[in-house]
Amino acid sequence: MRLKILGSAAGGGFPQWNCNFRLSRAARMGAEGVKARTQSSLAASANGADWVIFNASPDIRQQIAATPELQPAGDAPLRSTPIAAVVLTNADVDHIAGLLSLRERQAFVIYATRRVLDVLDQNSIFNVLDPRVVQRRELPLNITTQVLDWQNRPTGLTVEPFPVPGKVALFMEDESKADTGFGTQAGDTIGVRIAADAENVAAFYIPGCAAVDSDLKTRLHGARCLLFDGTAYTDDEMLTSGVGSKTGQRMGHMHISGPDGSAEALADVEIGRRIYLHINNTNPILDENSAEAETVRGSGWEVAHDGMEVVL
Repeated sequence: MRLKILGSAAGGGFPQWNCNFRLSRAARMGAEGVKARTQSSLAASANGADWVIFNASPDIRQQIAATPELQPAGDAPLRSTPIAAVVLTNADVDHIAGLLSLRERQAFVIYATRRVLDVLDQNSIFNVLDPRVVQRRELPLNITTQVLDWQNRPTGLTVEPFPVPGKVALFMEDESKADTGFGTQAGDTIGVRIAADAENVAAFYIPGCAAVDSDLKTRLHGARCLLFDGTAYTDDEMLTSGVGSKTGQRMGHMHISGPDGSAEALADVEIGRRIYLHINNTNPILDENSAEAETVRGSGWEVAHDGMEVVL
């Protein structure tokens, strides 16, 4: 099974278009060790021919242009794609807006929880992906689903979605329910176990997660690879950097560092490769030469970058 990280940054990408924080400035200047990154997305394939995209970022056209495996083959029909399906882990704008770039009456399948499918159904702009051409299939939680293409041919991959602590998409927040998660429900944020049908190998993709509980630790035990939420290094970094008023927790993301961070929470879980992605433009690990990046690497984690490949 091959995994390709198409985009490793959080919403807005890196550098974000209107961000003038020191890290974004460094990226624009081409500083050594500070790579530009597009918004969070992952591609997976069990056979090298059929590809499944996890989250359709607003940068998906750019990501496809940078990934030959996702482009029409030289001898393929005049309108074609190796992308068989798109799996959505939530309804955040940075994970669904890219669907609009996949119009052109190209057949593929969208897989998502009922909560996320309802968002697409209730927003008529997504009808540019004609449901008669682009099928929408529900992903039941905690059940392994074989990923099939639009002709119901197997892609060689299975996915098992499971709820993780998180938050409803920003544009769906109900301020009257601020004390109970702004209206967050099960299925608003999920993690996904991705496996190859023919091999006993699996990876976990969890780009958004607000906490690591005992159930999640048990689920992740023995994983060959974990791709995990690395949005913030410290919970208050947007406040201390002066670029925002929200904490990581308020955005539905667990921070990395400290005794209550994800690195410590997962330190005793047996995992092969562990990789942080969905990295916000304020997170100092974006600078490969920073002390924070060195600390993350020293604790056994890798920092994702666009184009990074994992072979299991």
